[in-house]
Amino acid sequence: MDHRRAPLLEALASYHDNDRYGFSPPGHRLGRGADERVLQVLGRDPFRCDVLANGGLDDWCSRGRYLADAEELMADAVGASTAFFSTCGSSLSVRAAMMAVAGGDPGGLLVPRDSHKSIVGGLIFSGIQPRWITPRWDADRHFSHPPSPERVAAAWEENPDAAGALIVSPAPYGTCADLSAIADICHDRGKPLIVDEAWGAHLPFHPDLPTWAMNAGADICVVSVHKMGAGFEQGSVYHVQGDLIDRDRLSACADLLMTTSPNVLVYAALDGWRRQMVEHGHELLGAALDLAAEVRERLDRVPDVEVLDEVLLGAEASHELDRLQVLLDVSATGTSGYQARDWLRDQARLDVGLADHRRILATLSFADDRGTADRLVNAITAWRDAAESFERPPPLRLPPPGEPQLQTVMLPREAFFGATEMVAAEKAAGRIAAEQITPYPPGIPAVVPGELLDDAVIEYLRSGLRAGMALPDLTDPQLDAIRVVA
Repeated sequence: MDHRRAPLLEALASYHDNDRYGFSPPGHRLGRGADERVLQVLGRDPFRCDVLANGGLDDWCSRGRYLADAEELMADAVGASTAFFSTCGSSLSVRAAMMAVAGGDPGGLLVPRDSHKSIVGGLIFSGIQPRWITPRWDADRHFSHPPSPERVAAAWEENPDAAGALIVSPAPYGTCADLSAIADICHDRGKPLIVDEAWGAHLPFHPDLPTWAMNAGADICVVSVHKMGAGFEQGSVYHVQGDLIDRDRLSACADLLMTTSPNVLVYAALDGWRRQMVEHGHELLGAALDLAAEVRERLDRVPDVEVLDEVLLGAEASHELDRLQVLLDVSATGTSGYQARDWLRDQARLDVGLADHRRILATLSFADDRGTADRLVNAITAWRDAAESFERPPPLRLPPPGEPQLQTVMLPREAFFGATEMVAAEKAAGRIAAEQITPYPPGIPAVVPGELLDDAVIEYLRSGLRAGMALPDLTDPQLDAIRVVA
């Protein structure tokens, strides 16, 4: 295919060249009605490009095929059979994939317990029964690794009637599962594998990055182009291959969830990013990997800061690692990742990808260069000097080793939508959670609706809140009370 083309971008240029105008939404009319104070910040171009996808950019019957052509080019670029664009983020894309594979199936879906909250949202929306795959928990480093093929195989033995399996890889920390082995295990049973690869949009375009899910044999792969690519926030693509997925059902599930007013800017950015990667991706990502290696080496020389690399890999750890994700363990400084996150934002005007009680994550991309790399290293060095005067962080009371997972006693949907009440946190142990409680980032729920609460996880979350943990989905922002099943 001719990857010099970008059908959506070309159609948008033609829209302006032909002086089109719509007596239809959006009401700002190419920015004519936008407040000047808004234009001073945003500029006029975003409004000029905010046109209807159908009945504007294309006709109401999509006879121009701009979106369809762009999706075909994307699929060809990454070696998938089919690609679908979404302007609603990978949260909705992965939910559509879950519903297409397991919606209405009493066997449920194999899902790692350390999945992103968007997946838990999919369980709540759909009523799918989760068949949890227990993560590999490193008690020394307080770290969860993606499930091993052996754990996936064991989950299939326990739940042979499950409709399929879902794996998150790369995880938010950059760690990856052995997708090829897991795909083989699923396919030996004639069952599909969904991969939430939100952090892996760049993987098809350089051989030194972790294995791309489609190359590993996944049946559906969901990627967020805004995370490691050059798309706008909410830009998502899901790719499909093989004959284990009903594509009409997938399209219908997506249609149930997706907006009827997709943002053309998001579509066009996906299209342009694909062209950029086909033409220059190998070169750009190769330079980014070289820069990341240099940054890792420099940061590893900062006293009491450990750049986590090979230690994350192994038979009972992660299979591969995206080294553009620079994960720093700062626990030897006697301060927390939350404190480092806040100091870097307040004093160095830098934001990191995530922080927890002992780590921060700096995500590099192909857009970074020596100037931004120097800024990161200099800021971390300055933070390390400043950390000598930090107060010791409040203690985080982690659950005992071997007890990071709660018992599921009710479907997440039933717990969330059923009759509920608020109870004091001190009295919530033994009750069934009716809300999800999620340290964010990375966005992995510590509590899922339908799970039996215990004192250990409640104290972990309450101590985390005192230490600086962000818990944005709490019913009670102070966590003095928890919503439970009545």
